[in-house]
Amino acid sequence: MNEVFQQDLSKDMEPGAVFVMHLYMREKCQMPDEATVSAVLQKHLGAVERFTYDPDCIGFAAAKYHGSFSGMQVSPMLMITGCNESKTENIDAFHRSQMWDCPEHERILEECKYEVAAMDMMASALEAADRSEILMNFLAALMELYPTCEAVYFQPSGKMIYADKIRQYNGDPGDRFLLFAVNVRFFRIEGSGDMLVDSLGMSILSMPDLQYHFHGLAPDDVVNHAYNMLAYIIANNCPIRNGDTIDGIHNGKFSRSVQWKCHFEESLVQPRRDVIDICMNKYASGGREYH
Repeated sequence: MNEVFQQDLSKDMEPGAVFVMHLYMREKCQMPDEATVSAVLQKHLGAVERFTYDPDCIGFAAAKYHGSFSGMQVSPMLMITGCNESKTENIDAFHRSQMWDCPEHERILEECKYEVAAMDMMASALEAADRSEILMNFLAALMELYPTCEAVYFQPSGKMIYADKIRQYNGDPGDRFLLFAVNVRFFRIEGSGDMLVDSLGMSILSMPDLQYHFHGLAPDDVVNHAYNMLAYIIANNCPIRNGDTIDGIHNGKFSRSVQWKCHFEESLVQPRRDVIDICMNKYASGGREYH
């Protein structure tokens, strides 16, 4: 919690990049047979078509969905690797510091010696609602196919979620991408009373993340505001434009009496990506002005 990190904007977050999930487990497991994989994927995703199956990789196309890729109409491909030794040492301290949703992440990364990786390909051209639906239905299928999985690490956002939390979820299916795959992070700015809350993971849907650079407000209230704003952005295909105002916070709750202005900017904290910076009026830090 007290480790100091340096700003590093040398790496970009590419909009619509491949979405990679790592399923962590204690023991090495066998790849499910082709018939089982096909049946479970069909249960969660509708019609699927296998294009590869071997001990190292399973590949199916989600035939229900189509998008334009390199001038052709194609279905997104869903890939599952074999079970291999996990490379948790590749997850650095910076990313581990933001695993708020999985308090036991250090134990999991230490004890779960094996992993299965799953990803989508040729999905960047899909509408945001279709891609998020495919990914979360794919995730639900993976939880059924790999019952010994203890936690899932979402590589694009650095978020880790307990597998049982995913399996037991019975809320609105449309909320799953935000709850599972988008990480709302929190940083204190060294040498000042300033704080920063931002989101990471929206670029997978080719949407901007959020950023709050502020002081004088409870960070939990800002995190809650961020999740509510992200839900609005996903549900409405990001209707916010540069200079628009949104309801801010008064006494810890959304209030129409407080209006915060939105500016499209480059992120302050890595990875470099497009964000909607929320100017929080008298609570804004970094020399921002408000009217």
